[in-house]
Amino acid sequence: MSDDQDNGQDTGRALPERGLPAERVLGDVEALRAGDRPTHGGRLFAYVYDPAVPGLDELAAAAHASSAHVNGLDPTAFPSLLAMENALVGAASRLLGGGPGTGAPDVVGSVTSGGTESLILAVKAARDARPDVAAPRIAVPVTAHAAFAKAAHYLRVALDPVPVDPVTLRPSAAAVAAAIGPDTVLVACSAPSYAHGVVDPVAEIAAVAAEAGVRCHVDACFGGWTLPWLRRLGEPVPPFDFAVAGVTSISVDLHKYAYAPKGVSVLLHRTPALRAPQFFAYADWPGYTMVNPVIASTRSGGPIAAAYATLRHLGEDGYLRLAAATRDAVAGLADAVRGTDGLRLLAEPESTVVCFTSTDPTLDLFVLVDELTARGWHTQPQLSYADLPASVHLTVTAAVAPRVAEFGPDLADAAAAARAAGPVKLPAELTALAATLTPDALTPELVAGLAAALGLGGAAVGPGPVAAGVGGAAAGSGDVAAGPGGGFAPDATVNALLDAAPPALRERLLVEFVGLLQRPTY
Repeated sequence: MSDDQDNGQDTGRALPERGLPAERVLGDVEALRAGDRPTHGGRLFAYVYDPAVPGLDELAAAAHASSAHVNGLDPTAFPSLLAMENALVGAASRLLGGGPGTGAPDVVGSVTSGGTESLILAVKAARDARPDVAAPRIAVPVTAHAAFAKAAHYLRVALDPVPVDPVTLRPSAAAVAAAIGPDTVLVACSAPSYAHGVVDPVAEIAAVAAEAGVRCHVDACFGGWTLPWLRRLGEPVPPFDFAVAGVTSISVDLHKYAYAPKGVSVLLHRTPALRAPQFFAYADWPGYTMVNPVIASTRSGGPIAAAYATLRHLGEDGYLRLAAATRDAVAGLADAVRGTDGLRLLAEPESTVVCFTSTDPTLDLFVLVDELTARGWHTQPQLSYADLPASVHLTVTAAVAPRVAEFGPDLADAAAAARAAGPVKLPAELTALAATLTPDALTPELVAGLAAALGLGGAAVGPGPVAAGVGGAAAGSGDVAAGPGGGFAPDATVNALLDAAPPALRERLLVEFVGLLQRPTY
């Protein structure tokens, strides 16, 4: 009897009635992966970071496997993991202006699961360092990563958004200073910001924070690992790291431009005293005394070992070469945007991002995204916000460099096709609904109706290719959420609806739409 016959209705179940051979299981995983975006090849401009270094994946996978079952809960039981974690922290510290012989010789840090955890811990450390403040607040530019808002929500800290200049896309030190009050425990800035790839005026912001006696965190999670290499290549990177006196902590993700597998980030503090409130310790129970430097207790050693192997294999010379390739790719993509009628760069590139918008009302960016997807380019649409227009975000990695020559003609062709198709025209009732509906008024029936109107297949949405993008938009493949028996809806339509809605309604709509996708498989 074949495996299919033997298991019949169990096909696809995580827990079949009878166990399956390893080859069959791996084949099932590969079949599922066939519907994913390409993680290699330089055509996906979000979510993944590909250096296109032969053999690196295999090396990282082997290192990961060697330590996958090692537990970071107790560093005394597994000294190998402690040694690798300390080495990663030391590497990040040296790269970002700390360590022996610098103005920040006592930098310490922790390895976390990603940028969001690093930012949550930075906020926790700042909050817990000020027990005298009953209602702590953090001052954060509106362009800072949404993980700060998540941290504020989780930790019950008030978030004070700082406006940015609509031209420079940066906050001013004066605006930050105006946001600082007696209950402010942390000021944040980005190096660079995710959405636009620009570096905030860290030195000026850190100065006003220091004058107010407030911690200053630099979120360098996204592209901060590349900035020092760009500086070595002669690019005019402004001061942003521990060389700036008022900077008290920095986060940097190794699973981004250090090209390690996900998920590994490093959170650095200028001194051990600044890090101390980050820890959680608990002994008032009959079990073992819990001491955690990060949010998780049990941690697999796999990601840490993989990051350690990646850094050692690439070395400083490797990262310098990768930064040069990325810089050249950014320049080429930016030239392609400049050469396309109806498009303009939202910011002149200064890191690893190309971000552009439309200057032509007949050229709908969301339709352009779909047209680029149809040509094999997976970009990330970003919705309009306040006085900032909708835009398209390209996260550029070293793997993009060989593809740059292909992008310009495809971009021009996609722009022409988007003009021919015309802007998205939402039904009048949907436009009115987006303008007037409140999040609390979203009933299950209304959500189901909206889903059906958008071709999401109602509550029966199946494993279609939808992704909730960082900007809140659906970054997909030209189709959103194919339900069994249901139709397909172009991403541009969903993005247009979200763009017409205020942020609070966008959030609720995305929660409901993604909730339709996340249903148990029986």
